[in-house]
Amino acid sequence: MWTAPLWVGIVVFYFFHALHLEDAYDEVIHGPLWAPQQVARALFYFYAFAYAITCGLAVWEGGRLKEDGVWTLVPGRSRFRVAADTLAPVVCAGWLILALPVAMRLIETRLVPTAQALAPLLLGMGLVMAWAVMGCALGQFTPRLISAPLSAVVVYYLITKTGQVDPVWLRHVSGAPDTSLAFGEQYRALTLLVPFLFTASVAVAVAVWWLPAARAVQRGARAAAGVAAMTVMVLCAHAASGWGYGNGPVSAGHAPDLCAGTAPRVCVAATGGAQNRLDEIRGEIARSITTLRRVGVNVAVPATVSDSLLTGRHKKRSNQTEWWLPLSHQAGDNGPGMAGVRYGVLLTAVRFPCSFPRSFEVGQSADWVVNHDAAMLWAALAVGADEPYLAWRRGEYGGTFQNAGQVLEKVEQRAHDARRLPAREQSAWFHAEQQKACRLAQETAL
Repeated sequence: MWTAPLWVGIVVFYFFHALHLEDAYDEVIHGPLWAPQQVARALFYFYAFAYAITCGLAVWEGGRLKEDGVWTLVPGRSRFRVAADTLAPVVCAGWLILALPVAMRLIETRLVPTAQALAPLLLGMGLVMAWAVMGCALGQFTPRLISAPLSAVVVYYLITKTGQVDPVWLRHVSGAPDTSLAFGEQYRALTLLVPFLFTASVAVAVAVWWLPAARAVQRGARAAAGVAAMTVMVLCAHAASGWGYGNGPVSAGHAPDLCAGTAPRVCVAATGGAQNRLDEIRGEIARSITTLRRVGVNVAVPATVSDSLLTGRHKKRSNQTEWWLPLSHQAGDNGPGMAGVRYGVLLTAVRFPCSFPRSFEVGQSADWVVNHDAAMLWAALAVGADEPYLAWRRGEYGGTFQNAGQVLEKVEQRAHDARRLPAREQSAWFHAEQQKACRLAQETAL
């Protein structure tokens, strides 16, 4: 209890410092909000701290048992029971270090946790008990005044530094998951079982040393426990060695969605931040498609338009019948609004009869850019998505062309001149501009 003001103060201070250092409070609470993701983010900063404090306090308590001569007293209780009673406050301290930031984050975001959302917390709580066992054992053999603070420092740097070194499997067995969660994702069981079994096997092997039995039985049990622990650790390391950096097994597509309408049916994430604007989003998508078709752009009406936020880290490509657009990011409180939705429709709906280079290479002509972008800007002006389109292309030009201003001016002039033409001539101009862009791109490729 006497250490509580110190670590509770550190947890509270670092919660607001670390979790709001990059993301402002308004950006956090307005979404997208996904409980497993928020719990994982909150715990990321406190795993190592919880294990370190637990180990240090357990060393202190283990040393106290030795100094007080508890083990030499007439046994009324087993050593396991004595150790459990002694370590209970230590384990509770470690649990509170993990549970406090999780509770604060869930209250802050007003999310209701699920069993899967709390799985990373359960991992940490299990490893807190493992570190308590190992710390108590260490306190039996070392002077606690030195080993208690030293062990806390060593454990903290052991956990934090494994996330910065190779081999990769060290990151995944440390007990602080190296894999972050995207919206709609949750950890697979193996991602959490590997670090738990890796550390818990050592704690079990250590606990076997307290086994009340004959000397011969103790020796056999300790040897068997040591071999079993090494086997489990090797298997865990082998399982994690196939994972990449920050790429432990996760499953996606668990976030609920809300849908409205038909042809197209529009779906957004239920907690993505734009769920209250679903009808407005669908109306904007339908109007944009109708407008593009009316001015002569060949647009196939998709059956569904879904929020790309629902796919997790592996984004799906749009096709003629199914579009994936960043609806929550665009229409949410932190996005550009309905202009962003129209911009997404523009980029997905307007297709050219050829492909273009994905990047500009030195020595290759980029004459096709003016015709391509003029045609796109003309379509953007028709649906009211010209501002985000120009902002994007302005950034692209600045990193590619020395005369970026002149290129942009020429693109805008061609598009605005086309908008002054009669309706039928505008459609013909658009298709002619597409054909010219394709011809120039093919000449560049040759």
